[in-house]
Amino acid sequence: MGRVAIVYWSGSGNTEAMANEVAAGVKEAGGEPVLLFADPDKGQDAEVAACDAAAFGCPAMGAEELEDTVFLPVYEACRKKLGGKKVTLFGSYGWGDGEWMRTWEDQAGSAGIALACDSVICCETPDAEGAEACRALGRALA
Repeated sequence: MGRVAIVYWSGSGNTEAMANEVAAGVKEAGGEPVLLFADPDKGQDAEVAACDAAAFGCPAMGAEELEDTVFLPVYEACRKKLGGKKVTLFGSYGWGDGEWMRTWEDQAGSAGIALACDSVICCETPDAEGAEACRALGRALA
């Protein structure tokens, strides 16, 4: 089992709760989770490159888009180092219908990233079903 980078940004704590569930799933499957709160000044792309798989988590912001001042620069730096890795996406939202995730999935595919499993989205704080979906996502990466 390998190391799994879980790179996320959370403003309200909902996506952070999801990241912690993904980490729990990685541990359940015998992998080693590496939780990274997105910070463009920390060179987290090198940490992601050193891992076997990666999960990226970001909530919907504004008009259903990724948070663009902290998370997006980190994701874009990491995206260049994902070749051959299992990758998944997750995030929370408070309005809309998940458009930001569909757009993100499409952009990942256009960049040559093959997602290892279905993305997980939760409305606000993950309920029991959402938490289990996040753990399953983690198990799929490990």
